[in-house]
Amino acid sequence: MSDNKPVIDMRSIVKSFYVGTPNELEILHGLSFTVPKGEFVSVVGASGSGKSTLMNIIGALDRPTLGQYFLDGTDISKTDDKTLSEIRNKKIGFVFQTFNLISRTTALKNVELPMLYAGKGKRERTEKAKELLEMVEMTERMSHMPNELSGGQKQRIAIARAMANDPSIILADEPTGALDSKTGRLVMDIFHKLHREQGKTIVLITHNNELAAETDRIITLADGNIISDIDNRPNLKHSENSVKLNKDGDI
Repeated sequence: MSDNKPVIDMRSIVKSFYVGTPNELEILHGLSFTVPKGEFVSVVGASGSGKSTLMNIIGALDRPTLGQYFLDGTDISKTDDKTLSEIRNKKIGFVFQTFNLISRTTALKNVELPMLYAGKGKRERTEKAKELLEMVEMTERMSHMPNELSGGQKQRIAIARAMANDPSIILADEPTGALDSKTGRLVMDIFHKLHREQGKTIVLITHNNELAAETDRIITLADGNIISDIDNRPNLKHSENSVKLNKDGDI
């Protein structure tokens, strides 16, 4: 699935926060890794391991204190805020544990929103949003408000929204954390489908080792350091079979 071109290239990333002069709290201690195009990688670790801080840097929501981060060839460390905003909108599809849907607008309009920010016309936005809702089998719910949807339905809308501008990366932060196990299974199957059929690069941030075991590669953090970086593809036979059994269900 990968062509070995790094979409994510992190070089000696340090992230520090100032907690009062002259006290400094260093969260990430010189992390280096790359993610080739088309890889499904999980970043795992306990609470406090640095996952959220790393996710914010991968998603261009924050900058490293030291080191360089190249996203699809762009040096994020040296990019101005306006360009960073454009990169987040066009190159990264975010999927959050809490869904982050706009509560007073329909499922269809939620999916259209990133395209609106990208300057696409109304007709193009609506057609694309309907295609994406069909992809996640939510066409019949396109006129519903988020409060009329179940947790699993909200997350499927969120995945459709993440795909709106055909991003280089899907960054999923604990995407099944607020869901029961059956619904979480369906959501993971969508990610597998996007990876398998569209070759999407997916970074899954999770504390769940069972979900991580379904991904091509597992990067484990502890205390702001990478303690292991494992090619998991030789172990994927079981999870791939699981996806095939489930994909004709609710998805």
